[in-house]
Amino acid sequence: QEDSDPAVHESLSIENTLWASTVVASGTVIGVVIYTGKETRSVMNTSNPKNKVGLLDLELNQLTKALFLALVALSVVMVTLQGFVGPWYRNLFRFLLLFSYIIPISLRVNLDMGKAAYGWMIMKDDNIPGTVVRTSTIPEELGRLVYLLTDKTGTLTQNEMIFKRLHLGTVSYGTDTMDEIQSHIINSYSQVHSQNSGNSTSSTPSRKAQSSAPKVRKSVSSRIQEAVKAIALCHNVTPVYESRAGASGETEYAEVDQDFSDENRTYQASSPDEVALVQWTESVGLTLVNRDLTSMQLKSPGGHILTYYILQIFPFTSESKRMGIIVRDESSGEITFYMKGADVAMSTIVQYNDWLEEECGNMAREGLRTLVVAKKSLTEEQYQDFESRYNQAKLSIHDRNLKVAAVVESLEREMELLCLTGVEDQLQADVRPTLEMLRNAGIKIWMLTGDKLETATCIAKSSHLVSRTQDIHIFRPVTTRGEAHLELNAFRRKHDCALVISGDSLEVCLKYYEHEFVELACQCPAVVCCRCSPTQKAHIVKLLQHHTGKRTCAIGDGGNDVSMIQAADCGIGIEGKEGKQASLAADFSITQFKHIGRLLMVHGRNSYKRSAALGQFVMHRGLIISTMQAVFSSVFYFASVPLYQGFLMVGYATIYTMFPVFSLVLDQDVKPEMALLYPELYKDLTKGRSLSFKTFLIWVLISIYQGGILMYGALLLFESEFVHVVAISFTALILTELLMVALTIRTWHWLMVVAEFLSLGCYVASLAFLNEYFGDSHYLFALFVSADVAFITTVTFLWKVSAITVVSCLPLYILKYLKRKFSPPSYSKLTS
Repeated sequence: QEDSDPAVHESLSIENTLWASTVVASGTVIGVVIYTGKETRSVMNTSNPKNKVGLLDLELNQLTKALFLALVALSVVMVTLQGFVGPWYRNLFRFLLLFSYIIPISLRVNLDMGKAAYGWMIMKDDNIPGTVVRTSTIPEELGRLVYLLTDKTGTLTQNEMIFKRLHLGTVSYGTDTMDEIQSHIINSYSQVHSQNSGNSTSSTPSRKAQSSAPKVRKSVSSRIQEAVKAIALCHNVTPVYESRAGASGETEYAEVDQDFSDENRTYQASSPDEVALVQWTESVGLTLVNRDLTSMQLKSPGGHILTYYILQIFPFTSESKRMGIIVRDESSGEITFYMKGADVAMSTIVQYNDWLEEECGNMAREGLRTLVVAKKSLTEEQYQDFESRYNQAKLSIHDRNLKVAAVVESLEREMELLCLTGVEDQLQADVRPTLEMLRNAGIKIWMLTGDKLETATCIAKSSHLVSRTQDIHIFRPVTTRGEAHLELNAFRRKHDCALVISGDSLEVCLKYYEHEFVELACQCPAVVCCRCSPTQKAHIVKLLQHHTGKRTCAIGDGGNDVSMIQAADCGIGIEGKEGKQASLAADFSITQFKHIGRLLMVHGRNSYKRSAALGQFVMHRGLIISTMQAVFSSVFYFASVPLYQGFLMVGYATIYTMFPVFSLVLDQDVKPEMALLYPELYKDLTKGRSLSFKTFLIWVLISIYQGGILMYGALLLFESEFVHVVAISFTALILTELLMVALTIRTWHWLMVVAEFLSLGCYVASLAFLNEYFGDSHYLFALFVSADVAFITTVTFLWKVSAITVVSCLPLYILKYLKRKFSPPSYSKLTS
């Protein structure tokens, strides 16, 4: 620009932004870096993730604390019975060390290995392909869920839009009548072109046919043409051609000449709704073939290219809920302002009519997303006047947005209503049966969405989130404390009805009546929150955790669900159209919503039941040997002498019992098919009966009984040497443990049998070989092995061991049989 020219003032807006990774091809850039790092929208919407700990781990921690207290108490009792003689505090510490096996140190190792095994099983399940376990610490949580909070778009629905309905006020076109629109479009454009070309012979007959037809027909045809043209022009969609390299660099002539092949073209836009609209106009004959910053080209049914110059674009914002565009037709020079947006925003802008509100309601009830399309023709003077005011407003330093909006609003008056469009977002595969299954499993489902109330309600009905027979209470918009109080009272009077509430009303209720609101909402079979912000979604999750103390699960597919997924006890992400943000932030990532059924009913249930059994068994293993030590010390005048030497103790916790105990992670009470067929089985788990203080005390009693029998039996039956006590009692102990594992198992797996025999084999082998290896003189095994192989192979040894083992285990087998006969658990009724 030369100095003699007047200075040109331009405003800076989003259009002047250089995004990350942009390469400047020519010229220089003076830039300011704004809104980066912590100020970006996605970071401001996310919260710091917490470390998630499973409920089962917390419960086991409580039991471990109880065991520690028992250890201290037992040691004090022993010292007291000694009569505090001599250096009693030294004895106290010796007893603490002797009984330290009460504390299940191997519990954490076993559990963590179990969790890794569950994760591996989930990822290897062919019925839910593509599932990824990202957090190996909480697979048991999947079996304890009470609340499921789900997003709508992309989670329950596919986020694939299909154009379903066009309403012109007097006429409505559905999917079955689209061919009528197509014929109208072909007719009107063929006339336009024949008139333009001046070819009178071809135009005369069509004109005659047209004039003899009734007037209404003509008006409908022209209205359809206007509506379709408006939809084809008013958007932010760009057609993209895959293999055409030089299209943009060539001259105008070559572009018109270029083969715009339909197979080669894809549309790109920020919203799938817009793409659906443009694809629909293509299907009825008006195709968007090219677009750059200043112009758009449409192809008519006859193959003619229509060029429109883009003069201004007013992008869609969540505040204005509408977008506008001003275009100039190249052939006629007409300037038209097109606008489309949500019915709430557009109803005040368009000219008075009596059908818009009613039809919007009808479409929303069918589950369609509605957009209102309108236009206004401008003269050259009107546009020039508008442009100068608009540029002036864009240059203002203070309140720019308000001033710009005010100028645009001066145009948005008395616009001509063209049509109402309805686009459907299809439900994902098997959403209905999955939601039905979750409901039967006693899981309460809350849908948190950013969509408008009518659409959200409709999807809730069509997905059977709310059953057909159920009443729906739509919470009226409230802004003050008094209104919230009245509305809550109205809601309290209704029984067993689903609740639909908007984000703003929710905010007001939580501000003044948090406890009352959450209490009422938790009694609902289903809750739908619409117009929710990402932060609100996370807030609702935290509220449920805080007020109910129950386990929550959040499932979503987009970046706006990340904070909710991180706040929940268990987060599940779906890999969808909106990228992998949610799936990467989640604890479990799935590819389809329907997979959640198997994930919870089968894997969640199994993980919880297995870990509960495993945890209690490891505790039992420590308690039984401590009981034997206590009995041994009591008999020998409360001497703080160890019963078994170190090597045996190490072998006991590892090689002799490790495999069978760990094989409990393969146990299952019902087959996966049964668990899916009867989701009611899942309901029992939320009560936490598989691991509680009651079951723990039962295991403690079993341990004390068995430990006592094993020790007393060995003492009663021992011959001349003390050595036989050790040999007999330890062998009986190992056999008892192996039999107890067999008693706990509900469904046998071949690996379990292998583990049992492997452990038994290891023990028998160590009896034989360690004798030669250590020799009689070796202190560690001297006591045990001086019994020598001769004694171990005698019949006496075998019958004594067998007798003690039978006495310690048989009563438990009988009790288990009686319990299953007279008070069977719910799952056994299905397996029999």
